[in-house]
Amino acid sequence: MRSDILNVNSSSTFTHKRKVHSINADVTLTNADSGKVFMLDAAGGTVAITLPTASTGEDGVYYKFIVEEETPGNAITIAAGSAIVSFVQKDAGGDAANSTAGTQISNIVIGTSAQKGDVVELMFTKGEYVGTVLSGINNAITTS
Repeated sequence: MRSDILNVNSSSTFTHKRKVHSINADVTLTNADSGKVFMLDAAGGTVAITLPTASTGEDGVYYKFIVEEETPGNAITIAAGSAIVSFVQKDAGGDAANSTAGTQISNIVIGTSAQKGDVVELMFTKGEYVGTVLSGINNAITTS
C-alpha cells in the first residue's frame, strides 16, 4: 500500500488539495508550514507574519499568501528578519516599480488599498527568499 499521495506512478492528482490556513493576527511561520496557502485578513488590526530567517530557513520551503478581504482594514507585513528577499512584482499599472531589482529587502507590506486575490509567493533557497507578487492596484504592495 502506498503511503504517499503523489508519486511517479500516480495516474491522477484530482484528490490532492492545498492546505489553506487563515491568518488574521501576528504569526511566526516555520519550515513545517511549507506548501501552505495563507489567506490574509487584517480587519481586526495590523498583522505581522514572521518568516524563518537566513540561518533557520530550509531550501525549498514555499509559502503562498493571498489577500482575503477587499481593501484590508489594516496593513499586513511579511518580515524576513533581514534583507534577504528578492522578487518580481506586477501590478495593475502594468509596471514592476516595486520589484526588488537587485536590492534585497526585509519586509513586504500589503497596504490597505490591496484587493481580494492579490498574491505573494515566496520560496527559500540558498539563504534567501525569491518570489513573485501580483496586485490589482498600483503600489498596494510595497517594501521596507
